[in-house]
Amino acid sequence: MQGIPQNLIDFAETLADSARAIIRPYYRQAFSIERKADATPVTAVDRAVERALRDAISARFPDHGVVGEEFGPHQAEADYLWVLDPIDGTKRFVAGSPQFGSLIALLQGGRPVIGIIEMPALAERWVGVVGRTTRFTSPNGTDECRTAMGRPLAEAVLSASSPHMFPEGDFAAFERVRKAVHYPLYGCDCFAYGLLANGGLDLVIESTMAFYDFASLVPVVQGAGGVITDWNGAPLGQHSDGRVLAAGDAELHEAAKTLLGAR
Repeated sequence: MQGIPQNLIDFAETLADSARAIIRPYYRQAFSIERKADATPVTAVDRAVERALRDAISARFPDHGVVGEEFGPHQAEADYLWVLDPIDGTKRFVAGSPQFGSLIALLQGGRPVIGIIEMPALAERWVGVVGRTTRFTSPNGTDECRTAMGRPLAEAVLSASSPHMFPEGDFAAFERVRKAVHYPLYGCDCFAYGLLANGGLDLVIESTMAFYDFASLVPVVQGAGGVITDWNGAPLGQHSDGRVLAAGDAELHEAAKTLLGAR
């Protein structure tokens, strides 16, 4: 695969800029909240962000497809496919926590080639691009990211969005890893993968994830030197089973994968 055209990377960042601009005025303000069929919350802000990003994509790249959390797929078989999660961590957004984000991915031929983790409340952003080192931008400037390397499992810091996200069989597997690491952290959602890219966390293990939850995370983690797959070590894609394992390096990834698969 040739290098990703700069105009696509720049456009992906303009989408992240738009998401931030829409969300920030509503942060810790009043807005309407509904419940989806699965009882998870959705806000008018979620829908406004996704609608705006879809409109921008259609205007600029009418032959590209879009898959998002809030609306139906559009040209989902297109070679270039944008995958959008307008607010990842809506429960935290509703509660006024800053640990929610907007996730933007571009797939080419089914492979994630651009991924953005945008944290509107924190003014922080990770941009991952295949073939390039992941960049982290904060109010302090922009730097390249590197994961922590060579940290053994017993000294690793593990993250999961919630221990309650795991079905019974998955929870037992997660607990094997949780008991083997230094300590766990919960509640970061997509933010955890950015922290892993920056070297602050060592492992992220999650389950019951949708495609739009993890597509953007793949280039971010890989571009920082980390490894991100399903629990069996297979690449993540549209047909993955929702189990995600991310690690700072291959050795730590293999150690966690072995424990997850133990019987």
